[in-house]
Order: sequence, then C-alpha cells, then structure tokens
Amino acid sequence: MNDQQLRSLLDFALDAAYQAGRLTTRYFQTGIDFERKKDNSPVTVADKEAEKLIRGLLERYYPDYGIIGEEFGRVESKNGLNWTVDPIDGTKSFICGVPFYGNLLALLDENERSIVGVINLPALNEVVYAARGAGAYWNGRRVQTSKVASLSDAVMLASDMIGYGARESKYQTLLNSTFIQRTWGDSYGYTLVATGRADFIVDPVMNVWDSGPLQVIVEEAGGTFTDWNGRSNVYARDIIATNGALFDPIMAITRD
Repeated sequence: MNDQQLRSLLDFALDAAYQAGRLTTRYFQTGIDFERKKDNSPVTVADKEAEKLIRGLLERYYPDYGIIGEEFGRVESKNGLNWTVDPIDGTKSFICGVPFYGNLLALLDENERSIVGVINLPALNEVVYAARGAGAYWNGRRVQTSKVASLSDAVMLASDMIGYGARESKYQTLLNSTFIQRTWGDSYGYTLVATGRADFIVDPVMNVWDSGPLQVIVEEAGGTFTDWNGRSNVYARDIIATNGALFDPIMAITRD
C-alpha cells in the first residue's frame, strides 16, 4: 500500500471518527441510561448509534474490508484488511460525565498490524492519529514520546487499579519504582504517552478494537506497544505501552 492510499484511508478514518464524536457529544453529560453487558461493562445507546454510524460508512466506502466492532461483532474481510471500531472507548468515563473518552478507528493489514489509527477525544476537542511510516499527530502537530529513561523519573499510568491477577506483584513493583502514578487510562492515557505527557501505561485487559489505533499511534510516536512479555500483538489481552526508552527496564520487571 502506497503513501497516497494510506493518506486516503487516514482521511476517511478521521472523518468517520469526527462524525461519531459529534453524535456522542449530544448524549454526553445528559445523565444517559446504560445497560450492563455479559462482562459487566456498561453500554449506552450512544455506543450503539455511533458504531452503527461508522459501520454504515465502512460498508458504503470499503465493502471488501472486514469490520471488528465492540458492540456488533465481526464482518469477515474479502481482501485481508480489517477495520476495528470502538465507538466509545471509556464508556465508564462517558456515563460519569468525565471527558476522557474517545471514538476509536483503525485499519489492520494482512499481518494483523495496524497501519492507520485515530483516537478522537470529542469532549476535549483533541484528536491523535497516525499512518504507518508517516508519524503520529496531535491536532495536526507531529508528536513524539518522552525521553525519560529511568523508572525513578517516570510518570506511570494505569487504566485499572485492579484486575492484574498473577501479575499483581509486578504491577506493585512498577508502582513502587516510579515517580508519579495516575489512573488516566483508556485511550486517553495512550494519547498522553504518545504525546510525551506521560511515560508509560499498563492495562490488564484489552481487546483488538481498543488496541488497533493505539498500536500504530504509539509506535509512530517513537514508543513501544506490546504485551507484558514484550511481544507485539494487537490481539493481546494485557498491554504495556512505553516511550521506548523505558521498554527494557519495564520488561525486566514484567516478563514471565
């Protein structure tokens, strides 16, 4: 795929994410009702309507591409390429009226590596995006991860304070080894790492519709996006994204 094709795909993804953002902001801070899914995570009518909107655009303009969405499952690809859709990443923040939620869209290539990614943060008027080989951008400005190389100086983020299971002791070691610890999580936390405002983030449970855009954005900003054993896999359930400089000292703690 050439640069012009990637740019066209990125422009489409940006527009689709913006449209989803406009839809979701109509429901934001309105006291919206929610249901609990089988995994006990919340879902709202805004999640469902935003995914329907994005799916409609994908089916119209990219009918041969697969779709992997959080709310409505999978449409098989005819060409080996798959879009991932998370209509509202951070639904817990969304239903609480907290602006740290995003509309996520990514394209995975035949090797299941993301080549286009968009994180739209409509309540903050921010968007972070990347195309493979073309860098990462924050509201139109190219960005890079931080240069912090010592854990004792690092700002550590976590999407959850619990749920680390057998890795709890490793999580605690990271907490005790770092300078600042905050739970600015979900896609918002990954934008902080990609834009150099935090140094790494850990997650105990992820899905491909979460990881799709995060992988290409963090990597194009100069960081790493892997599981806790250092393997690059957009389908991994546990994720650590780093600024790059901290990858080795973090892996020395987290690898099995």
